[in-house]
Amino acid sequence: MSGDTRTKLLAGALRTVTEQGYAKTSARTVAAAAGVNQALVFYHFGSVDELLAAACRYGAEQRVARYRERLARVGSLAELLALGRELHAEERAGGHVAVLAQLLSGAQTQPRLAPATAAGLALWIGEIEQVLARVLAGSPVAEFVDAPGLARALAAGFVGLELYEGVDERGAQRALDALEQLAGLAAVLEELGPVTQRAVRARLRRGTGRRG
Repeated sequence: MSGDTRTKLLAGALRTVTEQGYAKTSARTVAAAAGVNQALVFYHFGSVDELLAAACRYGAEQRVARYRERLARVGSLAELLALGRELHAEERAGGHVAVLAQLLSGAQTQPRLAPATAAGLALWIGEIEQVLARVLAGSPVAEFVDAPGLARALAAGFVGLELYEGVDERGAQRALDALEQLAGLAAVLEELGPVTQRAVRARLRRGTGRRG
C-alpha cells in the first residue's frame, strides 16, 4: 500500500505541474490530484520540493522507457529528427515537456530541484547520445562532432521549443526544419565516394585546426 501511495503522489505531482504550473503546486493540490491526505506528502517525501524532485526522475524514467525501442531502431540523423518531431508532438500534447520546462524554471530558485531535474534530463541525453554515436559511426564528419555535447544541445533544444512554440509556433517549426536540413547535408556527405570523403575530412581538419 505504501508503494501504491508513493506512486499516486508522484503521478499526482506531475499532473499538478502539468495542469497548474510549478508556482501553484502545493501539498494540498498534489494530494487532491492523487486522491490522498496531504499529510502523506510529508510522510513519504518530507517536503513538496523533494516530492517534485522524485516526480521528475519518475516521469523521465516512464517517458524514456516508452521511446527506448523506437530510439534503438533509428539508423540515421534524418530518422532521429523524424522521431524527434513525433516525440515532440506526443510529449507536448501530453504536457510532459511542459513539466520538465516548469521544473527547470523552478530549479533556478529552488536549488534542491536542480540535481533531480538534471538527472531526469540526463536520461533523455543518454538515449540520444547512444543514437548519435551509432548513426555517426563511419560518417566523414564523425571525428569533428562532439556527440555528448550535441546530445545535450538537442535535449535542451527540444525543451526550449516547448516554450518557444507557445509564442511563435511557426518559428519553432522553422527551427525543426533547419535541423532536418543539416541532417540532409550529413546524408549527402555519407553518400560521397571514399576519395571525396577523404578530401572533405582533410578540408575539415584544416578548418578546425586538427591534424590527421
